[in-house]
Amino acid sequence: MAESKTAQDRDLKLVGFQGMHGAYSDAAAREWNHEAATIPFQEFSQVFDAVLAGDLDYGVVPVENTLGGIVGQVNSILVTTELRVVAAIDMPIHHCLLAAPGTDHRDIRTAYSHGQALSQCRRFLERNKLDGVVWFDTAGAARMVSEDRPKGAAAIASRFAAELYGLDIIKEGIQDSAANRTRFFVLSKGANGVGGNKCSAVFFTNDKAGALFSVLEVFAKAGINLTRIESVPDEPGDYAIFIDFDGSDQDPRIAGAIEAARAQVRDFRMLGCYDERKL
Repeated sequence: MAESKTAQDRDLKLVGFQGMHGAYSDAAAREWNHEAATIPFQEFSQVFDAVLAGDLDYGVVPVENTLGGIVGQVNSILVTTELRVVAAIDMPIHHCLLAAPGTDHRDIRTAYSHGQALSQCRRFLERNKLDGVVWFDTAGAARMVSEDRPKGAAAIASRFAAELYGLDIIKEGIQDSAANRTRFFVLSKGANGVGGNKCSAVFFTNDKAGALFSVLEVFAKAGINLTRIESVPDEPGDYAIFIDFDGSDQDPRIAGAIEAARAQVRDFRMLGCYDERKL
């Protein structure tokens, strides 16, 4: 990890993300900490493992997207990880059609990108009669177009990726919905020591009628606003329930609700209380 060694020599915080430089996770990490050194990893699990091992100070991972829903692999790891959520970034996703400098837009026939990005730009692709080709990563597609320059090809990625790989922006904001946003968690080995404005928890319900309702009722009676409720398959026939709610566990009212909810379920675990920033 030459990048991390150089960053450590400069006394920079190391923040890992899944993908290549120029990916949306990379952009989120830089938005969260402008002075950090971002380190790319191939798999989400590698980001979690590197933070746990102390090779990274933080990891930034996508949790959910307004169009694509939850990021299943990340949420599955969150069920059992020992890491804590210390911050969150809610970021708009603006896709761009990128091409090598000098490319005539009329010659473009193929657009490379991650499958989710292609699906989020489906109407644009259809309207412009472009064939979408799945690539492993939006930034990876941008780098490939920049280095290999395949004939009649473009990439769908971010403005950040265009700047990083020296590509022209043929068209900006090509996503089908202006409401396309992704929420990212910042993970660390220890708690952040601040109350924050948002909390996240995960738990398993007991196998009886009304078990989930009894937990939700605890928060409702305490007047606590739940902003996320998601179920993720765990063991066969068993589901982990994720909840997010406004506030801080330093608030006695919320601390009391957490303890009351803990008594209603199996394995109630706080993932963290933190500041969430909406860009």
